[in-house]
Amino acid sequence: MQIDHIKELMELLDQTSIHEMELETSDFKLSLKKEAVSQVVTQAAHAVPVTPVAAPVVTNDVEEVAAPVATPAYKTITSPMVGTFYSRPAPDKEAFVNVGDRVETGQVVCILEAMKLFNDVEAEISGEIVEVLVADGDLVEYGQALFSVK
Repeated sequence: MQIDHIKELMELLDQTSIHEMELETSDFKLSLKKEAVSQVVTQAAHAVPVTPVAAPVVTNDVEEVAAPVATPAYKTITSPMVGTFYSRPAPDKEAFVNVGDRVETGQVVCILEAMKLFNDVEAEISGEIVEVLVADGDLVEYGQALFSVK
């Protein structure tokens, strides 16, 4: 991973309300964590150390949007990363899953776009899709619920 990509990830983290993000490949692991509003602390294994960078000043003018919350009686499939949610592989294709569909562990349920890379999101649990909690094109955060599963 190049330093420019790490800087882009840090800027993306600064622009969201999430406080921690991890990215891991076969030979690289990057962990970004906001310690306070004024700084971002980074840790990287097998990479050149990156020093903390001052985060942008956050004003109270920012309107917070509440993330949809899944019904407690159901389990959820959550986002493994920050990115743009897409329910189908292409605009002219069918959705990976719809409400009422049965999913199995490891089945692709959607894709997330991050830094022009499309990443398959696989179901961590088996069950029936009860609700899709985000819309196509929505920006999702790490750990955000994407699907309710019965």
